[in-house]
This record gives sequence, C-alpha cells and structure tokens, in this order.
Amino acid sequence: MLEIDKLSYGSRWSQKKPEHKLVLYLVLLLMALLGTRLIQLGVLLLCAGLTCYLLRVGLRRYLRWLAVPLAFLFTGLLGVVLSFSWQADTLLYSIRIGHLALGVERSGLITGINTLCRSLAALASTYLFVLTTPFSQWVLLLKRSRLPLVLIEQVLLTYRFIFIFIEEAAAIHRAQSLRFGYVSLRSSYRSLSMLVGMLLARVMERHKQMSIALEVKLYNGDFHL
Repeated sequence: MLEIDKLSYGSRWSQKKPEHKLVLYLVLLLMALLGTRLIQLGVLLLCAGLTCYLLRVGLRRYLRWLAVPLAFLFTGLLGVVLSFSWQADTLLYSIRIGHLALGVERSGLITGINTLCRSLAALASTYLFVLTTPFSQWVLLLKRSRLPLVLIEQVLLTYRFIFIFIEEAAAIHRAQSLRFGYVSLRSSYRSLSMLVGMLLARVMERHKQMSIALEVKLYNGDFHL
C-alpha cells in the first residue's frame, strides 16, 4: 500500500462523506485562486494545521511533503521574476551580461510573490482533500458524477499499476544496492539504465499475470464498481 493510501485510510476524516470534503476543497481552492494574499495565507495556514491534525503528523513531515513540488514551482517563478533590460537602473537588483542587464524588476517581483502565495494555498488545499479522501471514495465521486464507466475503469487500472510500478522499481533498486550498484556515479548511471530496462519487462510480466487472474475469475470486460 502506498503511503498516501495509509494516510487517507487512517485519517480522522476517512469516514466523512466525500461530497462534503469535495465541496470544502472547491471552496478553499476558489479562495486560494481568487482571494487576496492575506486570504491565501489564511488558507495555507488553515489547511496545513488541519491536515497535520487529521493525519496525526508533525509539521516537519508536512513541510517535507510541501517541499516536493516547490522545486518545480521555483523553476517556473524564475521566468516570471527575472528580466533582461538594456538599462540596469530600471531593475531592483541586476548583474551585467555584456550589454544587457539580468535582474529583478518590481512588477515581476510582485507577480512572482502573488503566484507563489496562490500556488502554495492551492497546493495546501489540494493536499487536504487528497490526503483525507481514500481512493474508494474517489471512485464513488466519479460514479456519482455520471462519468462513463470505461473512464472510471481506466482510472482504477491506472491507479493499480502505480502500485505495481513502484513495487517493482523498489525491488530492483534494493537488489542493485545490495550488489553495490550505486557506490559511484558511473555505476549509478549503469544501474539506473538497467533498472529502467528491467522495470519495463517486469511490469509487462505483472500485467500478464493480472490478465490471467482476471480470465480465471471469468472476467467479461466489466468491473463491478
């Protein structure tokens, strides 16, 4: 079982109606996207505190979860904050690159701060919903939204194969580590390339085993959702 499933099934809101959690999530998300920076900060603090309480986790662990997407967020913010200019005095902070100046413009800095606050608030509200809603309730929400069954089945199978992918990758990586496959940079690259190749073969084998198991159970193409 993935850690996200352990947390969602063990949360204090695991038995709450998923419709109520979805409505709360949409309200918080709208506040994060459309509210002022003060409102966004309030949403961030509220969602962080509520998530830590409901999941019985510490603030340090929650911050580690929040730090995972921050690398992608800060990479995107660089393109918003940094600007090129012919005149360095128009920038708050700048460095000279040839005839151009690379630095931070006031409007770009304000836009970057607004984007950061909005993104963190939206991310915190998403964490609150995802980490307190078990996957079985996700399927229930999808069914009640009148989506085609074939689409729901694809979501279910994709989610199942996430487990298979992670299990196989962890098993291969553990075996390579025991054989000192990651003791140096060169061996790490070689082991990583072997892991990718073996992973594809192992996942295809697991898919074949699952197909055989479904045939034994007289699977006729429809999952009973």
